[in-house]
Amino acid sequence: MLIGLISDTHGVFSEAFRKFLEPVDEIWHAGDFGGGLETAQQIAAFKPLVGVYGNCDNQDLRFDHPHHQFFTREGVTVLMTHIGGYPGRYSPESRRLIEEYHPQVFVCGHSHILKVAYDQRYQMLTINPGACGQQGWHLVRTALRFQIDSSGVHDMEVFELPRH
Repeated sequence: MLIGLISDTHGVFSEAFRKFLEPVDEIWHAGDFGGGLETAQQIAAFKPLVGVYGNCDNQDLRFDHPHHQFFTREGVTVLMTHIGGYPGRYSPESRRLIEEYHPQVFVCGHSHILKVAYDQRYQMLTINPGACGQQGWHLVRTALRFQIDSSGVHDMEVFELPRH
């Protein structure tokens, strides 16, 4: 299964990102859709969507997209939330969720910094796709695309664009 992973769109889902994500089977969004429900609906009309709300998302969006999601794809367990952190530096709430669910893959957003790291302590892959929107301090807009199957996550590709 081919997954597209984005975060922090802040109301912008540009044509270049659509083109990069065209071949994916499903898009995961790690929060801060922005633009109320409109951006989430635009993405969901394009591809099947699994998402969580972020700290900048309004109440309407929070009814459709929960604070965190725990799900399985191709036999791989995934925990997704917006504010997560990194190995050794998880937010207290994320650490609690990780210890409760024991995911194989932990997905978060919020930092606007693309980072992929394996956490030896929790035996899981931590993925933050950075930000694909234009709002924020980041200089590069990013998204990820990867295969997920019974062997885990592999063949990861990074897509980058200048912020403006």
